[in-house]
Amino acid sequence: MPQPPAGPPDPADDPEHPRHPAEAAARAVDLTVLDRVVTGCRACPRLVEWREETARTKRRAYQDWDYWARPIPGFGPPDAPLVLVGLAPAAHGANRTGRIFTGDPSGDLLYAALHRLGLANRAESVRHGDGLALHGVRITDPVRCAPPDNKPSTAERDTCRPWIARELELLRPTVRSVVALGGFAWQALLPALDTAGWTVPRPRPLFGHGAHVTLPARDGGPPLELFGCYHVSPRNTNTGRLSTPMLRDLLRTAARTAGLDPADD
Repeated sequence: MPQPPAGPPDPADDPEHPRHPAEAAARAVDLTVLDRVVTGCRACPRLVEWREETARTKRRAYQDWDYWARPIPGFGPPDAPLVLVGLAPAAHGANRTGRIFTGDPSGDLLYAALHRLGLANRAESVRHGDGLALHGVRITDPVRCAPPDNKPSTAERDTCRPWIARELELLRPTVRSVVALGGFAWQALLPALDTAGWTVPRPRPLFGHGAHVTLPARDGGPPLELFGCYHVSPRNTNTGRLSTPMLRDLLRTAARTAGLDPADD
């Protein structure tokens, strides 16, 4: 018996389709599934080419490494009350190691601060599988692939948004505070938070270090506390724009607001 003609390919099953992030993220029933599916995404050709070219050429210090060279999933417990949001994976950091903020100076500062606050079990983040664990904290990015010059395009940011929007939606039962590490993260977060179920005020709140906005939940659930923090990049830390005490103070405030009990200095 003749078979009916096949329909168009399902974007959720085609990692190169521009609609893949939206379709595949929507089907993820929990964070374990989401973290697995995101690593196969190839929806942004420029980012795919860059992350893979970086893995081929490598940096001299990492010639013996087998680079991850795929999208980076979030890291941390699925019931975290505090979420930290960066920009995108570093070309020779997470793009090499396969774990967010791992193997680069930004991650060295961030994880040391979390450890000092009792929110991580160790101060160093060297490689995936090194035993690092977070306590009540999850870390993620609005763009999951390493971009050239660390600058994703607007289209790439928007194509990638469904991943973090679904991640936040799945975290809604427990998340109470979110920290945007940098202006890019702040701007990328606002529409994602709206999609995930919180009301973002208009005009949209402006980013700044120490900025704090309370976002009501549209379903009547607990509100979300959004904090702004300068990014932990060497450009900010080497110039003194962001000091280690500034970072720890902000993370401590966000953690306490989320209901955690961070250590004092």
